[in-house]
Amino acid sequence: MIELLRQIRHFYLRHLRWRKYTFGRNVYFGRSVYMWAKHTITTGDNLYIGKYSQIECDATIGNDVMLANFVALVGRHDHNYTEIGVPTRLSKPIRDKDYNWRGLHEKVVIEDDVWIGHGAIVLSGTKIGRGSIVAAGSVVTADVEPYSIYGGNPAVKIKNRFLTEEDRAEHIRRCGYSD
Repeated sequence: MIELLRQIRHFYLRHLRWRKYTFGRNVYFGRSVYMWAKHTITTGDNLYIGKYSQIECDATIGNDVMLANFVALVGRHDHNYTEIGVPTRLSKPIRDKDYNWRGLHEKVVIEDDVWIGHGAIVLSGTKIGRGSIVAAGSVVTADVEPYSIYGGNPAVKIKNRFLTEEDRAEHIRRCGYSD
């Protein structure tokens, strides 16, 4: 019975609530996941989005990606804070049809085989390279190198994911990725 309810919920989310977005196969949405994009959200296969996560920007997400609980992909320029005489709270948001400031074509790109840890924030205009890990609580403000581990605020490279290039090459071979 629980499995049937989960299937109904996922059908509703994919085909009704978020019908304007494109999802791959075997996508899991945790409880209270929120999505909105100015243009589009596209995902690959085998995506896991943990509970209370949110995507509030254009995004392209690859295959075999895991977003832990409370992860946020958000726009870097969601309000035109340079409007003279207008408090930021009242400035034009990116959601407005006539919004013409920065960020209109920025998106988050997450490549295949990525794990983003609990509570991490990823700003639009960034790319998370294939096979990378972003530590819990990190704030990603710049691109993340492939097969590396980043953490902190702002996130910086901590180390490579694999100890040797041979291990990395073997991982890529076994996963069926091309390098």
